[in-house]
Amino acid sequence: MKIRLIAIMFAAALLMACESGGHDDLENFISTAGKGLRGQVDPLPEVKSYEFFTYDAFEMSSPFEPRKNEQTQGAGNGIKPDLTRRKEYLESFPLESLEMVGSLEQNETIYAVVRTPEGSLLRVGIGNYLGQDFGRINQISESEIRLRELVQDGVNEWTERISTLMLKN
Repeated sequence: MKIRLIAIMFAAALLMACESGGHDDLENFISTAGKGLRGQVDPLPEVKSYEFFTYDAFEMSSPFEPRKNEQTQGAGNGIKPDLTRRKEYLESFPLESLEMVGSLEQNETIYAVVRTPEGSLLRVGIGNYLGQDFGRINQISESEIRLRELVQDGVNEWTERISTLMLKN
């Protein structure tokens, strides 16, 4: 026990001896480092007043609701799809998802072979409908199908658009 007490006293004496000065240069740096500096705080940004906006488009049709059929009946430019016509199978797919994979000729009439996203192959001819925009086939060649689509561009307006379905290699 005496040995422990002597060892602790000796360690304390050594630690006290190490404390003597030695930090004068650090204390000098700390005292002179901030001299001559003046702090400046940037002014707060100017608060702009809020400009009120009044929504006046309540009479316009909502882009989040499907258009009603009674609106399409009175098309202003005379172009409108036949909504009473029975839809064909290929009208249930977007045109971008259909692929032309070939063509064939029978009795001097050319047909195209179209693949659906489900993988089934169907033969189509001039007058058949493709896609969801009332697209009717006007022309078939060995490399493409040309069709006329009717697209609604306003509340009561329909526009004609020519689209092409190219042969998929």
